[in-house]
Amino acid sequence: MGRTYLVEEGIGQYLTELSTKVKPYVTGLLIGQCSPQRDYVIRAVRTPPKEQQQEESVGPPRLASLDEEWITTHASQVSRMLPGGLLVLGVFMIATPELAKDSQNALRKLIFSVEKSLSKRRLWEPTEEEVSDRAALQICSATKKVVCRTYDVQDPKSSAKPADWKYQSALTASWVALGCTVNVNIHIPLLATSPNHDLEKNTKNGLNRWSKQIEDSVFLINGQVKDEDAELLEGQKKFRGNTQPSTKFSDVKVLTQLCQGTSTRSTATVQVCSGSINLRGAVKCRAYIHSNKPKVKEAIQALKRDIINTLSDRCEILFEDLILNEGPQKKNFGREYHVLPQRLFVPVAGSIVMLSDYKFGDEAAGEIQERFVEMLDQPVQAEDMHIAEDISTVDICPVTDSPSDTQQAQLTKAKLLLKLQQNMGLVVAAAVAVLASIFSFNYFSD
Repeated sequence: MGRTYLVEEGIGQYLTELSTKVKPYVTGLLIGQCSPQRDYVIRAVRTPPKEQQQEESVGPPRLASLDEEWITTHASQVSRMLPGGLLVLGVFMIATPELAKDSQNALRKLIFSVEKSLSKRRLWEPTEEEVSDRAALQICSATKKVVCRTYDVQDPKSSAKPADWKYQSALTASWVALGCTVNVNIHIPLLATSPNHDLEKNTKNGLNRWSKQIEDSVFLINGQVKDEDAELLEGQKKFRGNTQPSTKFSDVKVLTQLCQGTSTRSTATVQVCSGSINLRGAVKCRAYIHSNKPKVKEAIQALKRDIINTLSDRCEILFEDLILNEGPQKKNFGREYHVLPQRLFVPVAGSIVMLSDYKFGDEAAGEIQERFVEMLDQPVQAEDMHIAEDISTVDICPVTDSPSDTQQAQLTKAKLLLKLQQNMGLVVAAAVAVLASIFSFNYFSD
């Protein structure tokens, strides 16, 4: 038996309106949430047209002009605007009857391309029990016939499986929202062996280590530690017939472990560094979970991923902005302060779900509004944009003076001494003194 997709009722009208504008096809993304029992589709978003596509003259209907890279780039941009719990569930295509045969093959190719593009950016790994089916929705512009199939993106040889596509009103009105504030103070060393001070690569490596700390953190939901297999809404009353957006909100505290357990041996590592990157600030995170007996582990997993994604995404956005304004990586750099883009949230009508975006200090509200229309095909009022947090910063600190040949020899000797004696469990004060005379460093345990 195939999967069932419960779809927000307004999406049917949106797809119908798109079908009247098909020339000869239109593609887009399906946004929603997976669960073990069924999937939920809360938005459909058309692929923004390219200027050259808008200027194309009439010609025979064909899918050969389908721009796969443009569609996958759109998917990557949209995924940044999704809070925890939401993801790109699949793709849709509305096409004329002449393209019906080619549409399914094109959809299959797009599904795997989009998933490959999105998975490259993730700093977390999907769990074994996680749903890996993605939807391919095909609609005939003439007959309005809807055909939904799924493909397992973990299996490159996956064949199409039928799926049910069912519309439902007020789909997300009773969903549960979770929110937390995470204080960030991440120190990332820049190794001297790193070519041309590859800031983006070093930052990603540092965030990857930090993400493992988040994965191992303890999450208090409304002040309580709950069993991960327990129901999130256990003990809460249910109100029937309520179609208005619910105010169910869980406040979450994140407790990060400061040190490793006693069973794990920790050793100091001495590395020659050319500088460091420091990320500091407090980030606001949100996640949304369906109301059909959700498990605690589902909610915590959604929030963990939002914490990891939001910091990773805004670092990506910062480096993209630096490349646009300052050109490729510089070989030499001085101390630099950069402000990470701030997160803002925008409500979805008739739902407790809010979508997000990132704003630099000099960006006007109109630019944010244009981005929502282009990326999510959603008009946004300026007064509905809520900046959720204070400024977070990136501090790039080079080592001012490079060590001389004599100092380098002393450093090498000190490293050898430390290596020989650390297995004996001895603290070598002399080696530490030599190191301290060369450069100051922060000691921390991974």
